[in-house]
Amino acid sequence: MSERAPGSTSVLDDLFAVTRGEGRAALVGYLPAGYPDIPGSQAVMRAMLDGGCDLIEVGLPFSDPVLDGQVIQAAQQRALAAGTRIADVLRTVESVTSAGGRAVVMTYFNPVLAYGPERFARDLAAAGGSGVITPDLIVDEAQFWLDATEGAGIAPIFLVAPSSPMDRIVLTAGASRGFLYAASTMGVTGTRDQVASSAPELVSRCRQATDLPVAVGLGVRTADQAAEIAGYADAVIVGSAFVALAGGPGGAAAVAGLAAELATGVRSADRTHQETSA
Repeated sequence: MSERAPGSTSVLDDLFAVTRGEGRAALVGYLPAGYPDIPGSQAVMRAMLDGGCDLIEVGLPFSDPVLDGQVIQAAQQRALAAGTRIADVLRTVESVTSAGGRAVVMTYFNPVLAYGPERFARDLAAAGGSGVITPDLIVDEAQFWLDATEGAGIAPIFLVAPSSPMDRIVLTAGASRGFLYAASTMGVTGTRDQVASSAPELVSRCRQATDLPVAVGLGVRTADQAAEIAGYADAVIVGSAFVALAGGPGGAAAVAGLAAELATGVRSADRTHQETSA
């Protein structure tokens, strides 16, 4: 058993050391805190863990989530309407980590600015959180945030996209800790019938820039899609598919079932080429 503090970049390093040792990718599940309500979101996240998710992305609800699709936008609006605040998000992170899980927060940056970057990083670490994904913060403007996360011992996690030129990937990867988030499509999030064909090429370019694990998100909803991505990426991120089930009949049980299916897909992936070329 590791003696490292739960709120630490080492938690993510250890996670990927384990999954690489097992010859597989990690499965990452996303849900906004407070959806369908605060206790419900905590129950659903525990169900994700029970189903086989290795890491939970706890969404911080935001009033203008422009990069998210309709399913996640509606869930965030419902969470906000119910009064979900940053304190609730932190308690939700603590619910995940106290259950033995690992958690990062996914958030647009304005709420962090309003709360105070150093305070947010410190309080997240105290709750056991390991990092923060900030989709709308660019590295060029992030030094104060990098200082705050380093001081708290949590990982700043940035995004790259298929349109990112190589110099931007190098810059972004250099500032990231824990893992690099490769958005597999241009545009908003949401489930799709096929994962974008640009994803493998983007991951390949990321591997030229960094030794960090590369996680692919946007569009995954089936075991076959999870297996496809797990064949070349270090983590498979699933969001909208979980959110769509969380607010429906038997939410937590349905989410646990999907997580189990996706975990099976991740573990069945052929990683021969990835392992030999990484």
